[in-house]
Amino acid sequence: MIYGDRVRLRHVEREDLPQFVIWLNDPEVRHGLALRYPLSMAEEENWFETMLKNPIEERPLVIEVKQGEEWQMIGNSGFHKLDWRSRNAELGIFIGDKSFWDQGYGTEVMGVLLKHGFSTMNLYRISLRVFEDNPRAIRSYEKAGFVHEGRMRQAEFHDGAYHDVLFMSVLRPEWED
Repeated sequence: MIYGDRVRLRHVEREDLPQFVIWLNDPEVRHGLALRYPLSMAEEENWFETMLKNPIEERPLVIEVKQGEEWQMIGNSGFHKLDWRSRNAELGIFIGDKSFWDQGYGTEVMGVLLKHGFSTMNLYRISLRVFEDNPRAIRSYEKAGFVHEGRMRQAEFHDGAYHDVLFMSVLRPEWED
């Protein structure tokens, strides 16, 4: 487990899949993700089996928050597109439980992942992509220390329109300051 002040991150278990399907079939949750279509339990099970074949560093982590004596799953996050030669990785995150939106959990998770990426995995650059029409996520990433570095104009089509994709990153020296 990887712990923050209010969150912990753990590996995905098969029992988590039904909740992921519920969240990922919610258009409001799916809006900020590259996933464009609803998915079935069979598709999520196939994703799970494929994911288990990835290196452990590239497997997503469940985001949990403490609720009384229990930990409650609220989303997932993790590194992907790891480039060990250049010490780079991309991050992805989603908070599927909308009752936990706008409470700083995404920002905290990003901080925990930056610390893990730089201190434990010895990465130099951690980046992400975000749609321009996701201001909640953009603010969260900025608070966590991500810097805007580029834009792909009208690169994604969703909700009947083309949208820019923003690139953001944190370099180890920036994080250490």
